[in-house]
Amino acid sequence: METDHSIVTTLAQTESFSPSMVHALMTATSAFPPIFDGHNDTLLKLVRAEQMGKPSNFFERLDRGHIDMPRAREGGFAGGLFAMFVPSNKNLDFTGAFNPHDPQHYAELSQADALQYTLKMISCAFRLERSSQGALKICRSAEEIRHCIQEDTMAMSLHIEGAEAIDVNLEALDTLHAAGLRSLGPVWSRKNAFADGVPMAFNSSPDTGTGLTEAGKNLVKTCNELGILIDLSHITEKGFWDVAALSDKPLVASHSNAHALCPHARNLTDKQLDAIRESGGLVGLNFHIGFLRKDGAHNRNTPLSTMVDHLVYLVDRLGEDGVALGSDFDGCMTPNALPDASALPHLIEELRTSGFGDALINKIAYENWIRVLENTQR
Repeated sequence: METDHSIVTTLAQTESFSPSMVHALMTATSAFPPIFDGHNDTLLKLVRAEQMGKPSNFFERLDRGHIDMPRAREGGFAGGLFAMFVPSNKNLDFTGAFNPHDPQHYAELSQADALQYTLKMISCAFRLERSSQGALKICRSAEEIRHCIQEDTMAMSLHIEGAEAIDVNLEALDTLHAAGLRSLGPVWSRKNAFADGVPMAFNSSPDTGTGLTEAGKNLVKTCNELGILIDLSHITEKGFWDVAALSDKPLVASHSNAHALCPHARNLTDKQLDAIRESGGLVGLNFHIGFLRKDGAHNRNTPLSTMVDHLVYLVDRLGEDGVALGSDFDGCMTPNALPDASALPHLIEELRTSGFGDALINKIAYENWIRVLENTQR
């Protein structure tokens, strides 16, 4: 039986129903589950806008980018891993034209500069939380994320994409963890003190460079001890296997797709997918069209069925507990049918039309991420 949401709203105004009870009822009667997303670059977008003298109000509907509070509410975006990525080229814009062969995008960063820029993004997150009037919370545990979803509060989990901000003695890691860091990708697609990253290369295997350095191995072990999730989305295949041999936590690629369907170096081979499944980890589907299409073309006229094809493949390889979403919002080019977070229900409808049941959709939408984060933090 379907319940009219106006009735639920009326119940919310009575003293008999708490906000969490009303949210649970809304979720149970809604066609669209809440979405917990494994990767976005929204903090970088906000910091760069401020530095350019064009500050954006996250709590107002914007006409650019992918995520702000109004569009998140419209699309059921309940939160996610908010990345802190320090670009070599501060004018970098992944949501528009991007030349993957331009060497200035991959230039080496000093640890001091990377840490300073990362602190700007953490400060941005803290200011968002303070000014949200309870609508947004920086979450330090899976339990807090679960509670935020129940209370209809946006859950922000802090993630570092590329560990240039961390010194090889890992002193900055302790400080960043205390500030709320709960997920970390040792590399972006450039080499650093910890590992080598895969290039932005189409028709390429991820087996493109070296693996973890000694400092990288220490980073993985320490992240395991602290309960910080290790993200393998940008690492070389050799680095992937180094982490797999060292880590006792679930293997996770927060925003990658199936190499068998799109032969991009950023995507995962069947052998890697099998290892992720064995570890109890997951893969978050990346919405970037260049990582979705068989031809690797940056063509926004890419149907949502292409995204579903990757999800079907990933579910077949990883099982229902190993697949989630990792949009790369505010850091990629999305299909025209999914222009921003407000359009997430379009993807859910496509999944339902393609035969995905509600239980599996709920796992992909948010349950699998919470489970893996919880298992990592133990």
